[in-house]
Amino acid sequence: MTHAESGAAARGAPGNWLRWRGPVPAALLVLGLVWPAGQLQAQDTIAPIISADDALRLAESGQIVLVDVRSPQEWRQTGVPSGARTVTIHNPNGLVGFLEAMEGALGADPDQAIAVICARGNRSTLAQSALNEAGYTQVFNIREGMLGNTDGPGWLARGLPTDDCSGC
Repeated sequence: MTHAESGAAARGAPGNWLRWRGPVPAALLVLGLVWPAGQLQAQDTIAPIISADDALRLAESGQIVLVDVRSPQEWRQTGVPSGARTVTIHNPNGLVGFLEAMEGALGADPDQAIAVICARGNRSTLAQSALNEAGYTQVFNIREGMLGNTDGPGWLARGLPTDDCSGC
């Protein structure tokens, strides 16, 4: 049984993975990120958000794995965050296929710190929820995305490094 299947079995009925009930107060989001002695940890009860700058810093230091969940066409257009793994949420087998692809890209360690990014934060929020429900415990959302939104200017506008993905 894959990690995705075991998480799905633990959840019960399909569709139970999405339980978003409105905005989370900013103070709670800040409380959800704990960095004791330089370690990164996400609390189970909220959806932690991380800035693009912080995600890059943590990825460069090996504390977190960046995953771009956009489509291959988007990867080709803008490139992907430097060092990011590419796992599209647009998997032909739906979210189960996405979770299986994530397991293939990351291994089966549910405690691996992961930061997901998309264009403007919507798909990364969906990916974060699906991963949390599948049993991953350290999933952070770069909600400002590649292009920016009210959470921040975005990876590209910040001038953060990207890798070419013309062969994606």
